[in-house]
Amino acid sequence: MSDGHDHSHHHHHHDHTPKLDHLNSAFIIGIILNSAFVVIEVVAGFLTHSLSLLTDAGHNLSDVAGLALALLAFKLTKVNSTSNYTYGFKRSTIMVSFFNALILFVAVGFIGYEAITRFIEQEPVDGGTMAWVSLIGIGINAFTAWLFVKDKDKDLNVKGAYMHMAIDAIVSFGVVISGIIIYFTHIYWIDSAVSLIIAIVILRGTWSLLKDSLRLEMDGVPTKIDLENIKNELLKGKGVVDVHHMHVWALSTTENALTAHIVIAPEYISTFDAIKRDLRHRLEHLDINHCTLEPEFSEAECKQPDC
Repeated sequence: MSDGHDHSHHHHHHDHTPKLDHLNSAFIIGIILNSAFVVIEVVAGFLTHSLSLLTDAGHNLSDVAGLALALLAFKLTKVNSTSNYTYGFKRSTIMVSFFNALILFVAVGFIGYEAITRFIEQEPVDGGTMAWVSLIGIGINAFTAWLFVKDKDKDLNVKGAYMHMAIDAIVSFGVVISGIIIYFTHIYWIDSAVSLIIAIVILRGTWSLLKDSLRLEMDGVPTKIDLENIKNELLKGKGVVDVHHMHVWALSTTENALTAHIVIAPEYISTFDAIKRDLRHRLEHLDINHCTLEPEFSEAECKQPDC
């Protein structure tokens, strides 16, 4: 306590942080399956002159890139800290979740542009081939999304991967339906109409991912963290008179940090080590993995601007 600071570093390995082992396998399986499907779509697209299949292949290729980036981010979280990067590379997970959201927005723009272009210049499409290839896509994308479903609410990168795959399954389903209709009716503008509907669905689903990742990029308080609840919990500590100068931010998409000034009643000065342990324990249950607690004593005046 000589320097007036307490640096507590605690890592959860319970329900709050997804285990790397099974996610590592999920990302690798997803990358392999989707890479294979991109090749299938490109070959089928060229053989049948189907622009929609080639467009979807480009979209799926962006998903492969997104999965690869998310896997890289998880690997980087395990790299030890250095003198230049004292927290290691945990923040890369936030950068990747933000980048994945941007990739989805670019994909929406691309789909929307292609759909409008095809409205203006309609081209004959092989509806039967579209339907069969996209049916394979539903299976691959749905299975890959299933690999991430149980961890999607625990980490933004997993949520991003899940959304990429779930949205692709919806896209493939839309292409199957439009392919069947085109096959029987030869009404080619249906393909464009379905594409625009899909673009709107993707846009709605992507907005929350972009907003949450941007919030973490700006060192905002993570969405699941309630500052008032944290302050009330800290005030329950024995001898704690007040809590101020409190800041909470994300170190990664699964770990949060806190700094705070803890005002202690003078008669509890000698027991501050025990108070610290109690406060750390309380914070662990509120998803705070790292904390820095600075003690102040109730007769002392805080000089910080936001006290």
